[in-house]
Amino acid sequence: MAANLDILALAAHRDDVEQTCGGTLLKMAERGYRTGILDLTQGEMGTRGTAEDRAREAAEAARILKVSWRLALDIPDGRVENTWENRLKVARVLREQRPRVLILPYWEGRHPDHYTASVLGYEAAFLAGLAKLAVGRQLSDATVAGESAGATLPHRPFKIIYASLYRDVRPTFVVDITEQFESRFESMMAYKSQFTDQQAGSGIFPAQAEIRARVESMARFYGMQAGVTYAEPFVQKEMGLVDDLLAIPVKSI
Repeated sequence: MAANLDILALAAHRDDVEQTCGGTLLKMAERGYRTGILDLTQGEMGTRGTAEDRAREAAEAARILKVSWRLALDIPDGRVENTWENRLKVARVLREQRPRVLILPYWEGRHPDHYTASVLGYEAAFLAGLAKLAVGRQLSDATVAGESAGATLPHRPFKIIYASLYRDVRPTFVVDITEQFESRFESMMAYKSQFTDQQAGSGIFPAQAEIRARVESMARFYGMQAGVTYAEPFVQKEMGLVDDLLAIPVKSI
């Protein structure tokens, strides 16, 4: 049986994680942590590509980001709902993979699937820790994910943080991804069905030639706030705790 995950990033669609916290996942993997991605949907309602396209692309992106585990649930794309059934599906995964850190989408957004995934993920994490709650076994895609199903002991992540890249909010902290930026961008571009120029969605998606500039400018903006080249922003709801004033990073003047 594989070891527990250290960090699990949850998102509504394949490619959401790559866009919002892919560099952070790669950095943590390079530091020896076991990382994973849970996509809630298969992507069947996307303007571009098919669910099968997205599955192949997600596997390649996961390889680039060096994640240890990835799974897509069967929640309908475009209809991510915070139902009891869906909370149990996520709770099963949390009990099986037992991550210490859970990364969720920010709780506000343009796409209903995104902000619903945030609340759904939080409430599932709470449920996963209830000792008397039977959640059953997570069987869908278990073989593909390379994991055996069946771990049902209660578990809650120690820390929940929110990837806030696409919201105009001040982050609690940013992660320096300067060394990971190129690979993070490569993981995004693995989604050829989404990011190559085509007629479908041409009024919604940016032209391929513009994507690099957009992604880089956002990473540079958050990096500049912390005195590094590229960074990804996150929000936590808890008060921060400091033990050593001399160890606080980022200079003030």
